[in-house]
Amino acid sequence: MEMVFDIRKATNRDGDQIATLIAEVFADYPGCIFDRAGEFPELDAIAVDFSTDHGCIWVVEGHGRVLGCLGIKFDPAQKQAELHKVYLDRATRGKGIAQRMLKTALDWLAQTHPDCADLVLWTDTRFEAGHRFYEKCGFARTGETRTLDDLSASSEYCFKARPGDIRFRIG
Repeated sequence: MEMVFDIRKATNRDGDQIATLIAEVFADYPGCIFDRAGEFPELDAIAVDFSTDHGCIWVVEGHGRVLGCLGIKFDPAQKQAELHKVYLDRATRGKGIAQRMLKTALDWLAQTHPDCADLVLWTDTRFEAGHRFYEKCGFARTGETRTLDDLSASSEYCFKARPGDIRFRIG
């Protein structure tokens, strides 16, 4: 059965389903702890959080629930955008949905912030499948790392690309 899905801008009402999605993704990785109240309070007003930072967040819906999300925030002073909240339900991975979400975000970025020079993202060192996805799309590791003061004792890699250098293999 072919999966039918819709990519749309998230609303604040999507916060609970995005929280469920993130908790499910974290559960796949030993040591990743999802603490919504302590570490993800922005989920209570997720659309407002992104728009406040000159950004937007999208969700992928299918079968009546949120199957993925991807957000982008823009810093006008640095002319730099940053990807955030890139999560996809395990059963939907490998079907081109993440690339479609990324393309949707980059199309929005080109229209809304055409002066964007760089696109960055930080991702947990444990999310190796995500690293392969970003590299396939044209991101490169910068060599920068950071350690977060969170319950998961997260360490993250930084990836960077120029918006025009992102590649898509959408069928």
